[in-house]
Amino acid sequence: MAHIDDPETQRANLNYIRASMREPLLSRDHEFDLARRWREDNDEDALHDLVRAYARLVVSTAGRFRNYGLPMGDLVQEGNVGLMQAAARFEPERDVRFSTYAAWWIRSAMQDYILRNWSIVRTGTTAAQKALFFNLRRLRARLGDQGTGRMTDHGRSRIADELKVNVLDVEQMEMRMSGGDQSLNAPIAESGEDEWQDFLADSRPSPEEIVIGMRDAGTRSRWLAEAIGELSPREQVIIRQRRLKDEGATLEELGRELGVSKERVRQLEHRAMLKLKASMAKRVRHNGELLA
Repeated sequence: MAHIDDPETQRANLNYIRASMREPLLSRDHEFDLARRWREDNDEDALHDLVRAYARLVVSTAGRFRNYGLPMGDLVQEGNVGLMQAAARFEPERDVRFSTYAAWWIRSAMQDYILRNWSIVRTGTTAAQKALFFNLRRLRARLGDQGTGRMTDHGRSRIADELKVNVLDVEQMEMRMSGGDQSLNAPIAESGEDEWQDFLADSRPSPEEIVIGMRDAGTRSRWLAEAIGELSPREQVIIRQRRLKDEGATLEELGRELGVSKERVRQLEHRAMLKLKASMAKRVRHNGELLA
């Protein structure tokens, strides 16, 4: 669903766009000087000059994403966050213009914002899914498959090959982008009281499963304690310090404590883990034979 800015916000956005476009372009040397002053001297005036000069990049990028139905002002705001991130990470000594570097951060910030707000259902998490989300419409139009309802099998296959994804991924993304979110409290029929959520399966464990899980967890804890007791004293120290603490000790720390090298600690840890796995597997097999 498209979001529409109120008139006051639209005027503010228009004024920002006009002001951004009036900013003079920076020469390469001036751009690098501003970036260096900000990075090395923490000169906030230099940062402001650098960001203000490239606000036009934010505006132009936001224009390319406005067809996703989100407010222009929000896109610009997210793009400005990306611009600030670029300014914070830019390394002037590298032979790259700041505008080229910043364009990536601006685009990435806007894309993340669009994905977060397109639907209450997560649209894309991997790089391939994001590429599919932002290129599906363009590729459909290029194939002449736009505006014809569901895509053809040939069209899905062409797009999958183009973006190096599975055909199933293309079909699922097509369904997500063509359908809107629906409230689970919406009635199934106009005259009925039943809601969609009434027919959703409850995936939570039953009380019986919870009790069984607690008992099994207790059994596994007992087996693990018994298996650790079968290790040598040095192996027990390594396992407890490396595996059973929230912030495990490093190989170097344990090496100093035990008077051995880091590589020796790694070898002892590997051997101890093999012993634990074998011991736990034996207990599982024995328990299975008793139940049988």
